[in-house]
Amino acid sequence: MESMAGRDRVAVVTGGGRGIGRGCALELADRGCDIALVDLIPEDLDKTRAEIEALGRRCLSFEADVQDHARAKEIIAEVGSELGSVDILFNNAGRSMPTGIREITEEEFDSAIGINLKGVFNYIQPVVPLMDRQGRGRIINMSSVNAHTGGVTSAVSRFAYTSAKAGVLGLTKALAKELGPHILVNAICPGIIKTERSNDMIRAREKELVRGITLGRPGTPADVAQVVAFLALSDPCFITGQDITIDGFQWVI
Repeated sequence: MESMAGRDRVAVVTGGGRGIGRGCALELADRGCDIALVDLIPEDLDKTRAEIEALGRRCLSFEADVQDHARAKEIIAEVGSELGSVDILFNNAGRSMPTGIREITEEEFDSAIGINLKGVFNYIQPVVPLMDRQGRGRIINMSSVNAHTGGVTSAVSRFAYTSAKAGVLGLTKALAKELGPHILVNAICPGIIKTERSNDMIRAREKELVRGITLGRPGTPADVAQVVAFLALSDPCFITGQDITIDGFQWVI
């Protein structure tokens, strides 16, 4: 496996316009990566792209829905052509859906699976041939502590989101076996992370929720970014097929 160190690398970050995606994209750029951002909100893309370019790195940005398989294929091909490779894929894009089994519609359930699970597949499938040709690659998938616990709080059901995030863990482990040893595939499972998109329930219950976190605070995008950068750039790396929890040891849910 060719070394991931000592060279310019190219990272694709879905959901990279704000929040955790933005934080990870900036961290990777600061460590020497060129970045391709995928997001739905053009204003967020423009702002984050400017921040990355201010760090002296190349950046492409794409307004796209991760549920669009054909568009994902086009984006990965363009990144490979314009930036020369795709060394890192961070499948960050996702959306929570606080709807219980009694209320959720079929369309809402399909959307939760489409964004949080199929969106991961959509970007992995076209990137694998590029990484195969390069003889190297790192894929990092966004899951959640919900995949282990069943939800952040018993007061609000997120069973569709949780189902999708658990699926991401299965996909990660299966693909780590299929794609190893030259492509490493891992997942991260953040807990309570404060971002622009933190939902009202978390903000309203922050003091209560923090009491159940050993480190005494919610996480930040920077906390997640350190782990993503480690998985993306460490060389050598003997970690694949793993899900790494980033929650400050959250013992009350």
